Amino acid sequence: MTVHIGAQPGQIAETVLMPGDPYRARWAAETFLEGAELVNEVRGMLGFTGTWRGHRVTIHGSGMGMPSLSIYANELIRDFGAKTLIRIGSCGGMQEKVKIRDVILAMTASTMSTPSSGIFRELNYAPCADYDLLRAAHDVARTKGVGVHAGGIYSSDVFYDERPDLNEQMTRHGILGVEMEAAELYTLAARYGARALAVLTVSDHLITHEALPAEDRERSFGDMVEIALEAAFA
Repeated sequence: MTVHIGAQPGQIAETVLMPGDPYRARWAAETFLEGAELVNEVRGMLGFTGTWRGHRVTIHGSGMGMPSLSIYANELIRDFGAKTLIRIGSCGGMQEKVKIRDVILAMTASTMSTPSSGIFRELNYAPCADYDLLRAAHDVARTKGVGVHAGGIYSSDVFYDERPDLNEQMTRHGILGVEMEAAELYTLAARYGARALAVLTVSDHLITHEALPAEDRERSFGDMVEIALEAAFA
């Protein structure tokens, strides 16, 4: 048990999927895990542990933004022994070739700042995914016929961004999509010697201004969860 996670020793699996929304954690656990048990509800941040094809898995919310994710990822790795952490979440597309419902696998995550920025001071650290997870997820997505893109993303500090000039430069330099958590997850995984990957469903688009209809979100997010689970145990 930690300040933010009320699980008992042994209740957190070594493989953890991390959606931002705690209610999406509940949905994913009820949909994909067998014997899912609630192991955390401190501050309303839900975590569940069960099995998937015989493998123990925890699905635990991270909250929105890097500061929130940093709390949970730190405690999951440091205090509960998590070794593989996969963010499953939505993102905004930033390239015309990236379509609504496609999945982005974040090779790298650029950012203005993260909770870990103070450690590096003048160094512009480049957070990146675990290659084996990335390769496995790409193979799984292709097998499933899911539109998939691997490349750089942007982890933003804010949701309501007012920097169209910055978005223009990121698009110009090939950034695939924008979200708010992956850069800190990758940094913490590197710090502690864990594996990390962000598997992201494109739910809206900054260029085309399309958005995934609410009734289609569950199916598209289900593809993302399946890709993450299969990649974790490939």
